[in-house]
Amino acid sequence: MTSVLQAQALGKKYGSRWALRECTIDIPAGHIVGLVGPNGAGKSTLLKLAGGQLEPTAGGISVLGGRPGSTPAQLAKVGFVAQDTPVYASLTVAEHLRLGARLNPRWDGAMARERIARLGLVPAHRAGKLSGGQRAQLTLTLGLAKRPDLLILDEPAAALDPLARHEFLQHLMEAAAERKLSVVLSSHLVSDLERVCDYLVVLVDSRVQIAGRTDHLLATHYRLTGPRRDPGRLPAGQYVVSARHTDRQSTFVVRAGDPMHDPAWTVSRISLEDLVLAYMDRRTAEHRRVTQEVQG
Repeated sequence: MTSVLQAQALGKKYGSRWALRECTIDIPAGHIVGLVGPNGAGKSTLLKLAGGQLEPTAGGISVLGGRPGSTPAQLAKVGFVAQDTPVYASLTVAEHLRLGARLNPRWDGAMARERIARLGLVPAHRAGKLSGGQRAQLTLTLGLAKRPDLLILDEPAAALDPLARHEFLQHLMEAAAERKLSVVLSSHLVSDLERVCDYLVVLVDSRVQIAGRTDHLLATHYRLTGPRRDPGRLPAGQYVVSARHTDRQSTFVVRAGDPMHDPAWTVSRISLEDLVLAYMDRRTAEHRRVTQEVQG
């Protein structure tokens, strides 16, 4: 399987602080990949390393078989839409398209103009006067007109209202399908990822907790609810991701090839949001345990 992004023990340090450390990942091509994790997990740093905007402090990273940003040809393969959907406030929509044509050798001017017209953006309007949703659509147009093989989006719809976000993600899905794009999309809104992504990566504390096709992940994770029990006493093959207990009841999210068959336990499917929260909660619980041991 062809990889669109590979990293091995990847790290990035700012001064004395590691923003990303010991990150190992292998993302296959041909997917809309959702990258999710808590604030400070290293998502934005990873995406900037993949886009060639940063150089690694440690480890290595390969994007589409090459070193990010190493050559003009490599740069041309990757489109990047940053978190704050940056545009030049004083330039018009048309001037942004002309600038894109000058900077990108694979530029598709006809597609860019058609898309701007379809979105109802006025070419003579300055970008600083556009709404948040319009600016996001302009930056998406610039990224798509570059004709990249990989489009990276870092929280592109975070500041948009629900309708603008829905329209942005709908256009993204249509463009990815039409152009057979690989997409890596970072977001803290799991509902957005659930709607558009067919591959998921959960990144916590710079480490990949789980990665895979969303349909496979959801088919192999279950919620178990039953009488209070220590996780170690569950049947073999039930890998416990997270655990919650009351005086009489235990609730586990587990990864297993087959659901447990025990009349004392209720087995139910989980949503993508449940799955993400379970892996994030596991890391939080481990941190609490280590802190308590150190303090004790």
